[in-house]
Amino acid sequence: MNSVIDLNIPKMVISLGLVAIAIGFSIWQKLAIERSLLIATFRSVIQLIVVGFLLDTVFAIKQPVAILFIIILMSLMAAREAKNRIREKLPYALPIMWVSVIVGTLTILAYTTFLVVQPDTWYAPQYLIPLAGMILGNSMNGAAISAERFTQDLVKRSREIETYLCLGATPQQAIANYQSDAIRAAMIPTINVMMVAGVVSLPGMMTGQILSGVSPLLAVRYQLVILFAITTANLITALILTNLVSRQFFTSAQQLKLP
Repeated sequence: MNSVIDLNIPKMVISLGLVAIAIGFSIWQKLAIERSLLIATFRSVIQLIVVGFLLDTVFAIKQPVAILFIIILMSLMAAREAKNRIREKLPYALPIMWVSVIVGTLTILAYTTFLVVQPDTWYAPQYLIPLAGMILGNSMNGAAISAERFTQDLVKRSREIETYLCLGATPQQAIANYQSDAIRAAMIPTINVMMVAGVVSLPGMMTGQILSGVSPLLAVRYQLVILFAITTANLITALILTNLVSRQFFTSAQQLKLP
């Protein structure tokens, strides 16, 4: 196995030149995104350094409670970020996001851990936390896209929905097409990634493993597992979320109500 090339502090400082180039282009083209780039760079550096020290500690103690706490904390942050992307007002948005994301993630994480990877201990942090992070990140995006699309459709198409209700349709029948559209929208990024994996791009996990010296064929197998996992987790998350969101738009008398 090849040794991993160390990225020391001087090399990391040089890597910041990439951001400087992006900021330079922004100034040149008057894009006005320099401040956002600086904030995003600062946040990513601080957040990843903190996470690195935290994970180093968790990996050392190998306690399931600590590992589950990390996953729950990650899911709460994911739910919060997904909630912030919704432009329409939605009651109980954060709990809805969190339930959708955590259920979709934990279901697929359990399947992947116990049936596919099968580590010696189910809470092995070097497997569980990276898997959870990748699934959570994609579930968060799926939740945000489906919620944004679904809530906008329910608000914009309110008269159509009321017409269906007046004609005797149930709330679920009246919004079925909008729910399907929202779920499909949430699945598009994941399906696109699967379509071009290995042809146009090398996915992140596979690239990371190859850089660390893992056999490319083994890296491919791990990447396929991740692709399958995030696809199903995305779908489950979007299904749960759209069902929970729909309940906020109807009264107990099956009448449409806009938040």
